[in-house]
Amino acid sequence: MSIRVIVADDQEIVRTGLSIILDAQPDIEVVGVADNGNKAVELALALRPDVCLFDIRMPGIDGIEATRRLAGPAVDHPLAVVVITTFDHDEYVVGALKAGARGFLLKDAGPDLLAQAIRAAASGDALIAPRITARLLSTFAASRPQLPRAQPGEALTAREEEVLLTVARGRTNAEIADELHISLSTVKAHIASLMTKLGARNRVEIAIWAYETGRVRN
Repeated sequence: MSIRVIVADDQEIVRTGLSIILDAQPDIEVVGVADNGNKAVELALALRPDVCLFDIRMPGIDGIEATRRLAGPAVDHPLAVVVITTFDHDEYVVGALKAGARGFLLKDAGPDLLAQAIRAAASGDALIAPRITARLLSTFAASRPQLPRAQPGEALTAREEEVLLTVARGRTNAEIADELHISLSTVKAHIASLMTKLGARNRVEIAIWAYETGRVRN
């Protein structure tokens, strides 16, 4: 079954280009497009796609607010949202992660990385543009130093600590399996355990916890 995606960007040429790239993938189907944030939210709620691909700068509500309405902490049944933008400004990334985005890409990421981010989001993973992963997550952690992260109620195992670091560096499940020489099912089991112990909703929150607790440094 194809991964159903909606694309929202205020520039027609960008919407068309992203749609062509994604529709060319054998396992991805663009089921709707929107030219502003309000329409994007309405379309997402109506179609319930597997993944929403949102630009940050859009008329009406922007991509971050659209993400918050569809994937934020207050949403009972959040959708997977990947944010894509021309700009890698820290405030954009911090805003997107706080709003619940499951991925963050720059528009020059290329077709392969774009498709990888969509697949990751659809499967419950998260992908952030590799060249800015560490800086962006550490920026997020530094944005609220007045809120120290609680330690887990149950200590992490040595292997969970290893998986934690790879997640914090933006690795996908397949990359973690290769790097640590373990199976994909084992990776998923460790990530599920980390989410339980840390009270994290997704792997982005796992990565943020790693930075906030000083386990990863630039």
